[in-house]
Amino acid sequence: MTSTQTTQFSYRSQKELTVWSGYPDYKPIKGFEKPETATRTFQYSKYGHAYAYATNESVKVFDASTLTQRCEIQQANVVDLWFSPQGSYLATWQRPTKLEDGSGSRNLLIWDALNGEQIASFSQKQINNWNFQWTDDEKYCARMVTGEVQFWESKNVGKGVWARLKLEGVAKFSLSPGKAPAVAVFIPERKGAPAIVRMYSIPNFNQALSNKTFYKADSVQMFWNDLGTNLLVLTQTDVDKTGKSYYGETNLYYLAVAGNFDCRVPLDKEGAVHDVTWGPDSKEFVVVYGSMPAKTTLFDHRANAIFSFGVDPRNYVRYNPQGTIVAVAGFGNLNGTIDLWDRKTLKKVNTFHAPNASHCEWSPCGRFLMTATLTPRLRVDNGFKMWHHSGSLIYEENVDELFQVGWRPQPVKEFPSMRSPSPPPKPIKVNATSKTATISPKPAGAYRPPHLRGSTTGTTTLSQREAALSGRGPSIGGQRKGPGSPAGKNNKNNNGSNAGALTKSSVDSMTPEEKQKKLRNLEKKLRQIAEIRDKQSRGQKLDTAQVQKLSTEASVMREIAAVREQL
Repeated sequence: MTSTQTTQFSYRSQKELTVWSGYPDYKPIKGFEKPETATRTFQYSKYGHAYAYATNESVKVFDASTLTQRCEIQQANVVDLWFSPQGSYLATWQRPTKLEDGSGSRNLLIWDALNGEQIASFSQKQINNWNFQWTDDEKYCARMVTGEVQFWESKNVGKGVWARLKLEGVAKFSLSPGKAPAVAVFIPERKGAPAIVRMYSIPNFNQALSNKTFYKADSVQMFWNDLGTNLLVLTQTDVDKTGKSYYGETNLYYLAVAGNFDCRVPLDKEGAVHDVTWGPDSKEFVVVYGSMPAKTTLFDHRANAIFSFGVDPRNYVRYNPQGTIVAVAGFGNLNGTIDLWDRKTLKKVNTFHAPNASHCEWSPCGRFLMTATLTPRLRVDNGFKMWHHSGSLIYEENVDELFQVGWRPQPVKEFPSMRSPSPPPKPIKVNATSKTATISPKPAGAYRPPHLRGSTTGTTTLSQREAALSGRGPSIGGQRKGPGSPAGKNNKNNNGSNAGALTKSSVDSMTPEEKQKKLRNLEKKLRQIAEIRDKQSRGQKLDTAQVQKLSTEASVMREIAAVREQL
């Protein structure tokens, strides 16, 4: 149905779920039977072997290359699903319920993705798809519970724990890719002791391979290079005690699995880390950091800065899979500008605009960059665009209420290597208004980099949060509300300067201890609002109380500002 040289992508809207071929066709693949009912999510496996989607009634699993159905899993109301790397196993998560004896339901289920047989079940309250992982070869799998990470041989998962890594206070873990799997674990600060990231070889847990301690880390994001030899750890605090950010402080650390090198990545511009990505060769990485306009820097395999992409309003960076082109972009409250750089010459290829984009992703062939405007971040002008690596728009499709879109991963070896940017093909389908539309882009709903999507904390990039707080950008995680819109008018009437003044008056009478307590409570409210917006962005229906809490966002922000002024 598809040749090895043809790319494939899928998209999900309110009306349909479909699978398309990429360049040069850009059309639905014949033979794929669309579901008759609405779908909740779809996923490809890491290496593109398998594809699955969930409806309210069941989950269907397909061979991704031929789109022939492997099996149908009769499991209703699946909210999230994810594959093992090779596509042999599938995890599904449903909202937890309480059983008659008061215990939690077994709502995290593990399936054989070839025949649809259930092979294990667990209780898990939160949608933490990182909390059940497989090694790249699928030999081992792991799950975190209180105080330990449990391991199984994948073929025997659920039949008794095979090995345990016991660590008091462990809050997160990540299995490395590569041929020699390791596990990295994070333990937050406790009782004055620093936070720790440790790495162990699986299953040799007696002695850590690498150990890094640091303060100012309430939570972390972990980024392995593809070889699994080095790890970048992005730390974040809940509160920035310097008062420079409403949403905490970030730092970036570099750790070698071998244990022979670690350091704090030297970032020479003050402010948040907005995005970070490894090069496909695993020997370099790029970081976007600092107060806006941000700085984008290329680092080598020992965290030495080797090239600056400049200082611009940017918060996103990705290599194409071949490592020949680097896209540096600014989304969310920024204007959708995308710079394309030739990695070999480190010269800028082109700059263009993808206004209102809330999704950005390279094709497996490395020649095309997909951008998309998704709902509910923006409910108008939904659809996707395909840009040639030279910066030319060659295809666009309007899709009403587009929820999700993504490429099928394919091995780089299936596509001829691009040594330098080639001339763009003729546009296949481009609206007449597109060229003028890209000249003066307008900011849209908040953009979430791939590494932050699905986060249970509901966090966005720090620059977006600060922009929202200062009134420069959109509301966090939601659609932009202009002053002329009904929502904008409500915000102005309900949460305007009068509310702020009242807040300042009440703050003046507080003791320092009361102000600190008030600030903690307000920041907690703001995190809860961010979590609700994250649920909303994944298409989950909100109840009345959640909608009401969202409407208080602006007033909470102003109260935070008022309290901080008095500290």
